[in-house]
Parts: sequence; C-alpha cells; structure tokens
Amino acid sequence: MTTQRILFLDHTAVLGGAELCLLDVAAYFREGSLVALMEDGPLREALERRGVRVTVLASGGSLRQVKRESAVPGFAAVGAVLNAAREVARLARDYDVVYANSQKAFVVACVSAAFARRPVLWHLHDILDKRIFSRVNIGVDVFLANHVASRVIANSQATASALRANGGTRVPVDVVYNGLDPAVADTVTAADAASMRASLGLGKGPLLGLFGRLAPWKGQHVAIQALALIDVDTDVELVIVGDALFGEESYAAELRALVAKYELAKRVHFLGFRNDVPVLMRMVDVLIHTSTAPEPFGRVIVEGMLAERPVIATAGGGASEIVRPGVTAWQIQPNSPVDLATAILDVIDDHSRAREIALAGRADAIARFTLSVTLPQTERSIALAAGGRA
Repeated sequence: MTTQRILFLDHTAVLGGAELCLLDVAAYFREGSLVALMEDGPLREALERRGVRVTVLASGGSLRQVKRESAVPGFAAVGAVLNAAREVARLARDYDVVYANSQKAFVVACVSAAFARRPVLWHLHDILDKRIFSRVNIGVDVFLANHVASRVIANSQATASALRANGGTRVPVDVVYNGLDPAVADTVTAADAASMRASLGLGKGPLLGLFGRLAPWKGQHVAIQALALIDVDTDVELVIVGDALFGEESYAAELRALVAKYELAKRVHFLGFRNDVPVLMRMVDVLIHTSTAPEPFGRVIVEGMLAERPVIATAGGGASEIVRPGVTAWQIQPNSPVDLATAILDVIDDHSRAREIALAGRADAIARFTLSVTLPQTERSIALAAGGRA
C-alpha cells in the first residue's frame, strides 16, 4: 500500500462511471487520504459507508455554471474556479498529491497548485472530442496537462490517444483500465435473480438489459428501435436501467414517446436509477450496450461479463479494447438497430454458444479488469506523480 497522502478531488457527487471508479480507488487508499467533493450527494454517502473521509467544498456549488461545451468561460466561471482552488489549496498542504478525478476538478487542482505547490495527478475518464467539448475547454485541459500535471491516468488507450492527438504529448500518461470487484456479482444467486424478475412482473421470454444513464449518446433509442424489428412472437422484453443525470430529461421523454410510437409498452420497462444493479444484471438473459459515440471505457460491459451474461457491445473507443469479438462478447457497429436486432436473435437462438461466450467473457474480465489487477497500477502512478514533474 502506498504511503502517499492523497487528496482526491471530484466536481460531482452523482454516481456516474468515473465516480464509481473513484469510490473503489479512494476506499483502497483511505488511510491518510481525503476526498473533497464540490457538491454533496450519493457519492459522499457511498464513500463514508466504506470508511473514506469526505469533505464538501463550500465554494464548489458555484462551479455548476462552468460547462464543458462553453466556448469562452465568463468572469463568474473564472471566479468560481479561483474560489474553489483557494479552498483546495488550503486542504492540499496536508497531502502529498492532488488526484483530480474529473476535468473540472483537474482545472481547479492545477490552479490550486499555484498556491499549495503540490503535484497534480489527473485521472482522465473522457475522450477529448471537439464534438463534445469546446475547443477552449480542450485547449485549457491540454495546456494544464503539459505544463502543470505531474502525470495522467487514462482509462483506455482511446482516451490516451485523444489526449495526445489534441497536443497532450509532454505529460507522462499511464493507461489503467477501470477495475471492478467480481465478488459483487458472485453474491447474487439464481434464486435472487428469479425473485427479482417475478417482483417486476416480467414475462418468461428472453430478457434484454440496458444499463446506464439516459443520454442520446448512450443510445437507448437504438435498443428500442431494434426491439421494434424483432417479431413479437419471440416474447423478447427489454429493461432500461438508469435515469437522466445531467439535464437530459427531454431525452428520457423522447424514449417514452418512441416506445409509444412502436407500441412497445408491454415489452419495454423503464426501471430508473437502481441500487440493486448486480441482481438486475443476473436477472437479464442478454446485456446490450448501445452507445452511438466511442466510449472512453465501457464499465457496464465489464459488469455484464463478470455477471456471466452474453454481452452485445458497439464498437469504438474503450469498448473495442474490452471486447474480443466472437470470443468474449458480440460486437456490432454503433447506431444500427438492424445490426443490434440481428445480434440479439443470434444470441437467443444459440444458447450453447451464448453460454460459451459468457463464460469466456467472465474469465477475460477477471484477468484484465478487476481491482486486484488495476489498483497496483494506480498505486504506481500515484507514487510517480507524487514525485512531481521531471
């Protein structure tokens, strides 16, 4: 275990993929460490349940006005960053390294370094794509990575490549995939899964599961369109687990309208945000992943593999680094309801092959994407970052 004292920093307390990763990392390094959040919420509660010390920054709420798509930050946004940076600097003086877990947190951490003189490690969970982030935001991130950060952890080769393609070539970058605990899935029994299915009033036909926040690029609409292409006589149903987290309620409404359009109300079930995802994953017969843009990593794919579910995942980004097509999962092109419908029918028509691939997927996930593999890699990166820039 590292002897470094770590100040973890995140701008949100919503339990997205990056925050679930932070939860595991911070719990592992909780001795002598502190997590500073810029807002209160479920992440704070989850961290405290695992014995991690947490503080919520008084100035953090003002950072909500800083948007990743903003072309030019306003004076209020700059002031919010400065106020948060001063607060972080006061905390950072008691720690050896500041570990920024998001882009907003990274900017604040770098500014705080001017006051506290502490090295900054950036855990990059996003592909820096100009279709998603403004040129100004990418430019700021890259400049700070090159000139302030001691080190960057990228959650996939795709994420690291995007940073380098945008000019982030001067900072050392370590690719460390997200790690998960396989025991989480192993605690769920077949009886638990059957009981859950019965409690939800689901049919006995093939059940598809789509997990993740409701957002256009996550592609829930593709899954609904694919289901509309599958004959009703197959009795295939779909559960959509997740909710709109970042102001995407209009998309959630569009999904429900799409279900009504295709008359799928009896076959599509919106379960919202759930705390019992491991049971739900064991309950479904096939886990589908429908992102229409490249995933920085693809945590839900690994979760499905660890749960021994046949997985159908779209190609691109980190997802293509996780999946070995035809060996550990099915892989399809993004934004193609026809391809997805075809793959679904392939899986449910050949139970033997589906079982074989599901078992191979779990074995591969254990070998490559568990905490026992990734935490020592993270520990090394932290130690190197704490040494400061070369």
